[in-house]
This record gives sequence, C-alpha cells and structure tokens, in this order.
Amino acid sequence: MKARIYHNPRCSKSRAALALLQGRGIDVEIVDYLANPPSKATLQALLVKLDIEAIELVRVAEPEYRAAVPAGTHLSSDDLLELIARTPRLLQRPIVEVGDRARIGRPPERVLELCE
Repeated sequence: MKARIYHNPRCSKSRAALALLQGRGIDVEIVDYLANPPSKATLQALLVKLDIEAIELVRVAEPEYRAAVPAGTHLSSDDLLELIARTPRLLQRPIVEVGDRARIGRPPERVLELCE
C-alpha cells in the first residue's frame, strides 16, 4: 500500500499520523505542503477524495484566515481553494491519501481507516 501525507513536521497530529502509518509498514510519500503548497487543482481533487466542503479544508481559527476573510464574509469553494493555495498554512492537517480516498487526521487514528 502506498500513501501520501500532506505533512507539517511541527504539528503533533501530523507527526502522530505519520508514525501510525509507518508503524503499519505503509510506504508513505511525505509532502511538506508548507514548502511545496498544493495547487488549486490538487486541493480540488483532495476535496473529492475527502467528500467534504471546501470550508472544512480550511483552518478558520488561524490569524491568516481572519486577516484575509472579514467576519461574516462567505467565500465560494473556488475562492477558499485559491486562499489555501496562496496561504498553505490554512490547510487542515494532516491529510492522508490512499488511492481514491483521503482522510484528515484529526484525530490521527482516522488515517487508519484508509488501511482497512
């Protein structure tokens, strides 16, 4: 099995999800999304695999989000994906992909659903 993790090495949840996958002997491609931000197209593909709305992909409590999006403002899915592509710190983490499925690792154990 091959997995891809959108990883922030400074995030404890991201480190825990990676350790869980590696502990299961899964071959993991690590994508440091802060150094190599995903494109809008990649984010759109992740939304399909996650089966969620774009706002669920955003860390709305981050200061960068509050600075970019005035309170009470509703952004379209396209606008949210463009915002994440420009400001990758806003991406929920970790995200793990296996084939045509993906999970946000909050809690980290959720990524193990992809190993079943």
